[in-house]
Amino acid sequence: MDDIRWETLLQEFPRKKILVLGDFFLDRYLEIDAALDEPSLETGLTAYQVVGTRLSPGAAGTVANNLVALGVGHILALGVGGEDGHGLELRKVMAERQIDAAYMIWDSETVTPTYTKPMRKEDGEERELNRLDFHNRSQLPINLEDELIRRLWRLVPEVDAVHVMDQVEWEGCGTVTPRVRRELAVIAGQYPKLPILADSRANIHRFRDISIKINVREALVAAGMEVRDPNEELAARAGEILAKELAHPVYVTMAEKGMLVVESEGKITHVPAVPISGPIDPVGAGDSVSAAVISALSADASPVEAAILGNVVASITIQQVGTTGTASPQQILRRLNDWQYTLRTL
Repeated sequence: MDDIRWETLLQEFPRKKILVLGDFFLDRYLEIDAALDEPSLETGLTAYQVVGTRLSPGAAGTVANNLVALGVGHILALGVGGEDGHGLELRKVMAERQIDAAYMIWDSETVTPTYTKPMRKEDGEERELNRLDFHNRSQLPINLEDELIRRLWRLVPEVDAVHVMDQVEWEGCGTVTPRVRRELAVIAGQYPKLPILADSRANIHRFRDISIKINVREALVAAGMEVRDPNEELAARAGEILAKELAHPVYVTMAEKGMLVVESEGKITHVPAVPISGPIDPVGAGDSVSAAVISALSADASPVEAAILGNVVASITIQQVGTTGTASPQQILRRLNDWQYTLRTL
């Protein structure tokens, strides 16, 4: 695969429309200045002083944000948020990042899922304190689920690919309910050429008839195998089981060991990780891989080409310490030009 092929592929991204379906969180960073600490007169405890706030779309929003950086022309968001303060902030940052939230559902009885991250700066260094989380812990109401599915079917004929981000661990409490997963399988049958890729924190084993991105430990669990020290052989075996069940390619990530692309006809390709040096921050790396893979598939890349791009993007984002990184097309081309990789068929 030469430079011209990669340039041609990346040049297709601005022409593509990708739907991101799933749990859109608000990542809310509180900047605390330790030099301004005050004792509370009421409790005697230290009152931390917040001097700034950084906002970012999280979970499915992180995938969408990476799609923006990759140059995808139109990113559509579909999920459920609350008509609350965090929901207003989420809408604001989605608009700023050029993520189209016109099809989002905003509900007065729903809590906007939020990760509040206090970041205390002292002696020039910033560290994260205990996180404060806001979650919905009740089942998604039927009327919202009905409307979500109606909008999903409305959008599918208009898009070039669908990425599904199932962040909420409690079954049925997020956007990707059991019924939504069943509808996705039906959509995959009716639109066999439409790339659909799912990622899930706790329920990846519940998807059917679409592609999934999964790490090696999750793959072992989903395949019903014993969870032990993961290696390439176990990852390949688990990937084969899952690809056969799903009848679609499975992308098994193995951190610094790269990625396996397991295709439904039994072909397994190892794509190495890009070697890098220096400090790294893996937060959001998996989401950047997902964004790269679905973008490449939307532009008619092969599964292996999509995995190569995913590893390149991850190598760029993890070098952005202290933030959820992204990668631009220019950075990708430079990294591809510097990286001499060898693919192996297992």
